[in-house]
Amino acid sequence: MPDSTDADGLPVGQVSTRLGVTVRALHHWDEIGLARPSLRTAAGYRLYTAGDLERLHRIVVYREIGLGLDRIRAVLDDSTADVPGALRAQRTQVAERIDRLQQLGAGLDRMIDAHERGLLLTAEQQAAIFGPRWDPEGPARARRRWGDTTQWRQYAERSASRGPEEWQAITDAVAALDRALGDAMDAGVTPGSPEANRLIERHREVFASYFPLTRQMQVCLGRMYEADPAFAAHYDGIHAGLATWFRRAVDAEARAHGIDPDTATWE
Repeated sequence: MPDSTDADGLPVGQVSTRLGVTVRALHHWDEIGLARPSLRTAAGYRLYTAGDLERLHRIVVYREIGLGLDRIRAVLDDSTADVPGALRAQRTQVAERIDRLQQLGAGLDRMIDAHERGLLLTAEQQAAIFGPRWDPEGPARARRRWGDTTQWRQYAERSASRGPEEWQAITDAVAALDRALGDAMDAGVTPGSPEANRLIERHREVFASYFPLTRQMQVCLGRMYEADPAFAAHYDGIHAGLATWFRRAVDAEARAHGIDPDTATWE
């Protein structure tokens, strides 16, 4: 390879900047014989000619569309290679990748919306699923109150993947549990009894549709149900005194598992 001055070609640093590839990559392509500079300076530094740059441009393009270096070498150097066929095959892969990325983007949009809105349902869908007394502003208030908590993030991630059918199933499960709690109180079931404890376990399982609920967290939730006027009105509307009965049942089940309800904390 003849010696040359810098004027006869571009040094590796300038080529790296012009093509947007690393010097390390250029050195590697030189070492494996994929793209060797045609010239050297008297001091032995690589110099790339216009012809070298043209080959490098093609390598960069082929690499961007996903061809491996061995495949690129074949496309560039093998006169019998089916270049259009190789590019068509790669175009198919690129189209599939674009489709996957678009699906990922749509999923990210839903995740963002779920974190910001809580429910990805229209007002009409919410009314149909949760009933005419449902307040569509409820999720917004919940976000203002709990939006910076781990539980809101968990709830949002579940919400992002749910449609009307999933929410209907959850709503039905919650309604069935509410009826079972009211029936238990009406039948004189005592907090701390096996039947009451099974209902409290069932409550945790149903509530896990929103976010994981530990026993300590359930104690805190039970006390909020009793103390918060809106929650108390909901449970007492099912059966007079149900909010207090539920809190007592949660406390009793917690004690059975070594938890002091008076010191329970939200985890």
